[in-house]
This record gives sequence, structure tokens and C-alpha cells, in this order.
Amino acid sequence: MASHPVSISPESDVLTAAQEPLLPRVLLIDDERDFTALAEDILTQGGWQVTRAHSGYEALQLLSLTRFDAAILDLNMPLISGQETLERLRRLDPTLPVIILTAVADLETAVSCMQMGAYDYFTKPVDWQRLQLALRNASRVRLLEDEVQRLRSALQQRYGFGDIIGRSGPMRDVFDAVRRVAETDVTVLLQGESGTGKELVARAIHASSKRRNKPFVAVNCAAIPETLLESELFGHEKGAFTGAIARRLGRFEQANGGTLFLDEIGEMSPATQVKILRVLQERRFERVGGTRSVEVDVRIISATNKDLEEEVREGRFRQDLYYRICVYPIHLPPLRERQGDIPILVGHFIQRFNEKMPRHRQIRSVAHDAMRALEAYDWPGNVRELENVLERSMLNADDGVLRLHNLPPHLQRAFPEGRNSGAAISWKQALAHATEIPTLEEIEREALKLALKLTKNNVTAAASRLGIGRTTFYRKMRRYGLTDSPQ
Repeated sequence: MASHPVSISPESDVLTAAQEPLLPRVLLIDDERDFTALAEDILTQGGWQVTRAHSGYEALQLLSLTRFDAAILDLNMPLISGQETLERLRRLDPTLPVIILTAVADLETAVSCMQMGAYDYFTKPVDWQRLQLALRNASRVRLLEDEVQRLRSALQQRYGFGDIIGRSGPMRDVFDAVRRVAETDVTVLLQGESGTGKELVARAIHASSKRRNKPFVAVNCAAIPETLLESELFGHEKGAFTGAIARRLGRFEQANGGTLFLDEIGEMSPATQVKILRVLQERRFERVGGTRSVEVDVRIISATNKDLEEEVREGRFRQDLYYRICVYPIHLPPLRERQGDIPILVGHFIQRFNEKMPRHRQIRSVAHDAMRALEAYDWPGNVRELENVLERSMLNADDGVLRLHNLPPHLQRAFPEGRNSGAAISWKQALAHATEIPTLEEIEREALKLALKLTKNNVTAAASRLGIGRTTFYRKMRRYGLTDSPQ
């Protein structure tokens, strides 16, 4: 296969061959100036860029201005102790590897520092060969941790927040909305069909907010009987009703300072709606059977698969409560409106399930016809249904490949195999009766156009139908002057 040159944009942070790698930086913290001078000479010869600090305060100041790959810290320090310096260094830069230097008499303190997160310790006089080996290993660990964090951030930025997976236009709109609203305390209403991931989005908003270190409490309003919902939300006092043998805190109090997620809020009775409205207005309530008001600081995120505007018109949902919870609505698209996300969702779920499966049951790849069937199905149960189908289908696969016959019968029936076979026969018939033989390029161009037409210009699905990669499909489109806009 011919190789193709890969161009890197000027904005790329990839290190090119023309650039010289930077020397790793080490922060050397010791109040003995003769020792630090000697250490700097030895470490510089070993390929390190050394910055000296002669007190804990000086080290902390340098670390606040510069990023280091590792640090060497002597425990016997003036002004602030080595242990306190280590604690402050870890607060400033939690992944910075710190190697401790100590006298033999301070071994107990050195062990204590290891428990606080120090990378290693050495006694004086120093074995410089072993110390430099430890430094190199520490800097590699630092590099790997940084790379993992960078990849996590890149994946989250590209595909979603945590378990929210998607790169389609509708999902990018969801991600943008989450980023905008997360840093505020605005009340959010998540709207979408069952299985679209409303709770995942609610958790993503909470995790990206200033309340992230406080509780996230979820309540499924449809799953709790109406007679118990008020007690579940607001708690109750001892003796409030039969069986109330002790005071119980409700979900509002449990979520104090954090986020309360009210799932399926459209199922609430009018009586409970009134009480929820009061909490939103006054930020206070009484426990069932109680008389004392309880104040709470809670952010409310609600979710529903109903059309609440229609529910308001029909008198089943209070209009004033609707306006309170719908300050910032976010619509979650059904899976059928973002079929381009199906391949990466399939990969995500297979990877997750492989971790639970024995090795002989793990899936290495998905056959083209199986992927095309997954993309062609309408998914009325959305992402949750896709997840369940994949877990079940993986148990039916025997050779590490998920194939069409491993999928449930209703997905096999939904797959337009007959239409594709008919199209293949029509091609053969057309070629059999052709007076001129078309070129391979002409056939390929028409195949690309047909794939775009059948997939409604979904490039990912079209590429999958033809059994080629998305990048290859785009390259061929440019070659033949095609676009992914309707023609």
C-alpha cells in the first residue's frame, strides 16, 4: 500500500526533528550552598537543567513560576521544615516527583515523607549514580502522568464529558451548552427521549461546576410512589407517620451545597409540584411532620421525556414551576438523529465490556455488515438500547469478531440487505447490457454518490457501507469533486 505524507499544522505541539529536546528540569532544595554547587555540577553533566533553592520558601516561589520534572529536597531545612515544604510542594503540583535527602538519624521522618507522597529517599553522603537513576525514573513517571492527563483532556474535549460519547453536530451543541451553563448556578432542564443519557449530562454539569466537591444526589420521581415522594425529597421527623421510628434527612438536605437531579419531573403530582416550587423560590422547607424550616443551598437539574409545554397546556404541570425549572433547557438528541456517533459508541461499549469478559469472549473487531446493521437501525431505546444489544451480542460471538448473525433478529431484519443485494444485481445487469465498459474510476465515483445518497450524506455511515475508512472516503470525495451536501 502506498504511503501518503502527513502534514502538521504550524499550530501543532508535536516535536519535529528540527527541534532540539529540552533538558529535563530538576529543582534542588538544600540550604548547604557547597553541597548544591557540587550537586549542580554532577547533575548538569548527567543531562539535567538544575535550579537551586536554599530554603523552602524560595523553592515554593520558584515552583509557582516554573514547571519542573522532578525535585530533590533535603529534610534539614531552615525557616520551614522539609516535611512542611514537601506538603506545600505537593499542594502546588500534586504530580511533581520529590526525592528526599536525609541523614541516617532521620530515617523515620523520611518514611513519613514517603507516606505523604515522596517518590524516593536517599541518605547522605549521596550515591550519585543511584540518585540519577531514580531521577530519570521519576521524570518518566511524571511524563507518563502528564501524557495520560493530556490524552484524557483531548478525548473529553473531542468526544464528550466522561461517558458522554459523541462527535456529531447535535452532540457538539450539547457539549457547548454544558460548558456554558456548568460554571453558573442556573437551573437546567434536560429534555429528551428515554435512554439518551440525561443523567450522564446532569453529572457532567455537576462535575464541571464549582459544586463538584459537594454531593450529587439523583431522584427518579417516576420510580417512587406518590405517598413516599414527599418524605423522600424533604425527609421526616420521628413519629411523623407509622414506621417513622427516627428522623430521616431527605434528598434536598443530602444534596446541600451540591446538585439535586430530579429525573422524570413530569411524573410529579400537583401537590408535590407546589412544594417543589416553594423550595425553588424560598430555598427552605419543612420535613414531613416537622414545624422548623430547613434552609438549603442546592442547584436543581431536572429531566423529562415529556413535552412539558404540552403538559402545561393540558393542566397536568404547573406553569409557574415549568418556568422555574426551565431557565436553561438542553435538548438531548435521539440516537437516530446522530447515527454518525454509532461507530464510536460501539467501540466505547465493546472496550468497556471486554474488561469484564474472559479473554476468549473478548471482541477485537466488528464486521462491516454488522456495523452497517447497527447504523441502519432506528434505536427507539437510544443509547441505552445500543448498550444492551452490544452486551448481549458479544456473548454470541465465538472468534473475536462481532458479526451480523450475532445481533438480535430484529436488527438483522432491519438491515437493508435485500435492498443492497438488489442494487448489486442492478449493477451487474447494467454492466451486462452496457455497450461501453465504464472505467473503475467511474464505477467508484458512482458508488460514492450512491453511498452518500442512501445514508442521507452521512459520511461515516457511507464509508462504513463501502467498507472503507472515513479518511479514505473523504480523500476519494476530494478526488472526484464530490461534497457531502445534498446534490
